[in-house]
Amino acid sequence: MSFDVQALYAAAQPVIFALAVAIVVATAINNAVYVLQLAVAFIALRRRPPISDRREVWAQYSEATMPISILVPAYNEEASVVESVRALLALSYPNFEVVVVNDGSKDGTLDALIDAFGLEPVFRVYDTAVSHRPIRGLYGSPRYPKLLVVDKENGGKADALNAGINLARMPLFCAIDADSLLENDALLRAVQPFAEDPVDVLAVGGNIRIANGCKVRAGQLLEVGLPRNPLALFQVVEYLRAFLMARLAWSHMNALLIISGAFGIFKRGAAIDVGGYSHGTVGEDIEIIVKIRRLIAERKIRGEVRFVPDPVCWTEAPETLRVLGRQRRRWQRGSLETFFKHMRMTANPRYGPAGLIGFPYLLLSDVLGPVLEVVGYLLIPLFWAAGVLSLDFFLAYIALTFVFGVFISVGSLVLEELQLHRYPRPRDLLLLTLVAVAENFGYRQLNNFWRIFGTWEFLRRTEGWGKMERRGFTKG
Repeated sequence: MSFDVQALYAAAQPVIFALAVAIVVATAINNAVYVLQLAVAFIALRRRPPISDRREVWAQYSEATMPISILVPAYNEEASVVESVRALLALSYPNFEVVVVNDGSKDGTLDALIDAFGLEPVFRVYDTAVSHRPIRGLYGSPRYPKLLVVDKENGGKADALNAGINLARMPLFCAIDADSLLENDALLRAVQPFAEDPVDVLAVGGNIRIANGCKVRAGQLLEVGLPRNPLALFQVVEYLRAFLMARLAWSHMNALLIISGAFGIFKRGAAIDVGGYSHGTVGEDIEIIVKIRRLIAERKIRGEVRFVPDPVCWTEAPETLRVLGRQRRRWQRGSLETFFKHMRMTANPRYGPAGLIGFPYLLLSDVLGPVLEVVGYLLIPLFWAAGVLSLDFFLAYIALTFVFGVFISVGSLVLEELQLHRYPRPRDLLLLTLVAVAENFGYRQLNNFWRIFGTWEFLRRTEGWGKMERRGFTKG
């Protein structure tokens, strides 16, 4: 049996061309959205520039703030938890408490807290509004009346946060990671939307920055610096683009679907109304925001979710390919879990901008995007080399992929310099500009391959976070 190779080649050309067009169109749409985000973020920052003077922030918002509970889930954080809690207790905020939830740690996390703060068993009445694993004990100290430590059976981050919600006494709660550092006035800046609109605002997200290379002492950020590790450097630019550009833009369009699990503030009542954080997901941060969006639409109540760019939480970024890849695969699984669980919101006008804008973009960027980009990386050059696609078509794809990528990354850096000035040294800005260009030639592509593996893990129903090794902050 024989077949005509030329006939097969001729028959395949329309299919190949259609696939190439689909890849280029998807890339063009994605880049157009990036340009829109950059423009909207610039407009939002120009309309309401951040307040740089800390005394002015205190004078303007301290009397209008609502009491807040800071929830700190901790699992095997013996090395850093005491320093983190000391920093939280020293925050500039009129009325707050710190609730540390030891989620069944296997190291000396609980003992370190007991020794450092002189904790003893205490009794506190609390409700069981949201579900979590059993609590084994509560600890407090007269010397630190703002501190409560909860010891519970291991159940994961979402489970620990739910325990914190039940124990919290304040109308607002702030969820942060145990290994992250809040700037001293970050809470005061982050609650501005609640102070200005205490009825409608249900959740607010703050900015996340990379702490690698910064100098830290006793939980306080002494000096902002850049990491020497190339992977961490790429993440500095990546976080600028994700937070200062994308999330600010989505917030301005009332389509924000995620608040980082490292720094988010919620109305306790709203979180209880949606059942708290969902179990069985690694994307609890995006999941709770989507549930709040559904609550607003389905109950036809007034409610807003906002992002504020100037309160900053500093977090440690992975510095090895193994750990970073594990993190990105987990993020991809979390996005896909939430999308398919709530996919009825996609292009549904009932859910307002979140349904009409946010979910279609989630479909493009997280569900279809990684597959189309990776296929494009592999097939477009191959099709051009084989003569199936013209040189003009190939160059158009290269321009969309790389030139636009560089433009968006550098544009995010310009937003940072124009408005927030967290990197004051000219040499740091020059280095970040070079990194913003370089990340599009390897790092971005590697991320998409990790996301493909994350999609495969989602399809296989892989569970769990995986171990995330930390090196700790640079001591000042």
